[in-house]
Amino acid sequence: MVPQPSEDNHYEIFINIFNIMEKTLICELLEIKYPIIQGGMLWLATAELAAAVSNAGALGVISPLAGMEMEGDPSKNLEDQLAKINHLTNKPYGVNIPLYLEYSGILIDILLKSEVKIIITAAGSPANFTEVLRKKGIKVIHVVSSVKQAKKAESCAVDGVIAAGIEAAAHHGIDELPLFSLLPQVADAISIPVIAAGGISDARGVAAAFALGAEGVQLGTRFVAVEENIAHSNYKQAIIDAQDVDTVITCRKIVPARSLKTQFTNRLSKLEDSGASVQDLMDFIGYRRNRISQIQGHLDKGEAYCGASAGLIKEVLTVQEVVHRLVKGYEKIVKQLPQSLK
Repeated sequence: MVPQPSEDNHYEIFINIFNIMEKTLICELLEIKYPIIQGGMLWLATAELAAAVSNAGALGVISPLAGMEMEGDPSKNLEDQLAKINHLTNKPYGVNIPLYLEYSGILIDILLKSEVKIIITAAGSPANFTEVLRKKGIKVIHVVSSVKQAKKAESCAVDGVIAAGIEAAAHHGIDELPLFSLLPQVADAISIPVIAAGGISDARGVAAAFALGAEGVQLGTRFVAVEENIAHSNYKQAIIDAQDVDTVITCRKIVPARSLKTQFTNRLSKLEDSGASVQDLMDFIGYRRNRISQIQGHLDKGEAYCGASAGLIKEVLTVQEVVHRLVKGYEKIVKQLPQSLK
């Protein structure tokens, strides 16, 4: 966590924050230059994207389903993605494993036999696989959405947590806590490193996250609108066109999820408001329909997951440019902060 200054030395805190960009516990833990992590987007986090992020000095993350056909084999796809990324980078990278997947155990077995050193787990109990992964020397980062979950993850000996606020894209905790409230409480409650996620897309969000106790940041939506992402151009353009009110939370009867406002989410919201059952909602959402939206570009046929930060994203950039702007913008912001307090 960020060192605490004396009451009358405001400048000290900003010097500490400035120095933290390349010296956080997350940098040391994951052996990366910058404490920036790319979100493990289920259909989109390919080896090519992850390698570009890792080569830029941050931590790229691959997903077992990234780039896979609708009826593809996740195990085979994961093996293919691992083979690709090992040819594309010699930098550290991670693999995202949603624990709710019925085949998550099979995917973990594949990773235990691989050279993967970092795994990010989410949407399930960290007690399930953390011990066996850490015995293999794999670093485990677990996604949490409350202080209770963070304490549970720490008790299971994970190496760090990602505190995800309701501003983030895709699925959330049922309490829907915003990052500015969640992050400092999690940082106060546990002793392991905390990574902030949710609504961060530029250097201002990075600086704010560090000031609130984070040792790193995770960005998802910002890494959708990059040249190296396989997301359809319709999806990327919709993110760029989005303004502050153009995302919506749906599926509160199942698991809350944030997506772009589209014809699909409008129909979904009306269905929820009408009192539809969980099964009715699941039937409407369908099987893997968010792939149709995100990869095929049919935004009216599935959820186009998107964070509340979309209104800050104005252009498609390269991964290298995104990371460069985050780092240089952060340095500029922190240098200016003491003057703003005088």
